[in-house]
Amino acid sequence: MALVVQKYGGTSVGTTDRMKNVAKRIIKTYDAGNDLIVVVSAMSGETNKLVALANEMSEIPDWREYDAVVSTGEQVTTGLLAMYLKSLGYKAKSYQGWQVPIVTDDTASKARIESIDDKNIRADLKAGTIVIVAGFQGIDAAGNITTLGRGGSDTSAVALAAALKADVCEIYTDVDGVYTTDPNVCKEARKMEKVSYDEMLELASLGAKVLQIRSVEFAKKYNVDVHVRSSLNENTGTMVTREDAEMEGILVSGVAYDKNEAKIAVMGVPDKPGIAAKILTALSDANISVDMIVQNVSQAELTDFTFTVTKADLKQALLITSEVTKEIQAKQVLSDENISKVSIVGLGMRSHAGVATKMFAALAANNINIQMISTSEIKISVIVDEKYTELAVRVLHETFGLQS
Repeated sequence: MALVVQKYGGTSVGTTDRMKNVAKRIIKTYDAGNDLIVVVSAMSGETNKLVALANEMSEIPDWREYDAVVSTGEQVTTGLLAMYLKSLGYKAKSYQGWQVPIVTDDTASKARIESIDDKNIRADLKAGTIVIVAGFQGIDAAGNITTLGRGGSDTSAVALAAALKADVCEIYTDVDGVYTTDPNVCKEARKMEKVSYDEMLELASLGAKVLQIRSVEFAKKYNVDVHVRSSLNENTGTMVTREDAEMEGILVSGVAYDKNEAKIAVMGVPDKPGIAAKILTALSDANISVDMIVQNVSQAELTDFTFTVTKADLKQALLITSEVTKEIQAKQVLSDENISKVSIVGLGMRSHAGVATKMFAALAANNINIQMISTSEIKISVIVDEKYTELAVRVLHETFGLQS
């Protein structure tokens, strides 16, 4: 007997018929003699509807109330799935995140899991009950409902697998694994049999939608093997696991892109110590994450300071940056939403020279201008004009020989 955690995304439970199909897979796993915890997302499109409603009521919503609204989608899914399993004669019980409880910090809409009280779940498992937990949500120390950010159900599932020392964590989605790039953009994309935690962390942070980044952080920290699979077939998916020598031999494993980027440029910034910190501190105090940062060479004791944020954070980031700009007596603030981040990722970059040169030359040969550059040990990211996103992805996928 094994303890299995299964997570089903929004498309997998997008209709009652799909929920019934999910139930068949759950029953098959349970009837094989396994203890089973199922984590579910809201039905596909439901969270978007709830977010739209919140935005109709307030341009910048109160985040406590925002979480109270957008967390309701998962409540419906858990109840319906448990209801159906019970109608088939199986013992099942639904839990909301706050009922487990999954305790988080108080960062509304982007909360981080701090602890999980697994007492009730263990008792249910011992009694032969299929436990169904709402993903994406938890509760803070003050009793407020919190959410974990988009894709947070992945994090819920991996965190539960880690807390209960599950034998396997299966993430079911509408794709049958992790691909070398988005198959919708590049038809030659190839499914990977396995990918390291570090590579998956980079791919997730760079726009790959298969797993939420914090779920991969949990998996790496607690050595949870994560099997990414499709809920629509029985195919073997991609195993996210520890790196090995075979992985290190591959120069580039994947190409990722993210259109959810916006650029803010503060022009004519006084070139003095502490100015950059002043801008970034104001943003971090508002829980706005800054991604790529570029500061130009000083001319006449002035410089330009450019950074990227998510499109969702752009309005608030602009308000904050404009206020700071007045304080530091910079000249003006410019913004651009028509950009995209394109990245290559691979463990082999650690031991191979010339990767950046090859990447930049390939983009230049296709008249794709690079606006910003960011690197780490195993990735290179560039900001390009949004209209060139798909072309850049296909060019780099071919350049590094990733086609199937």
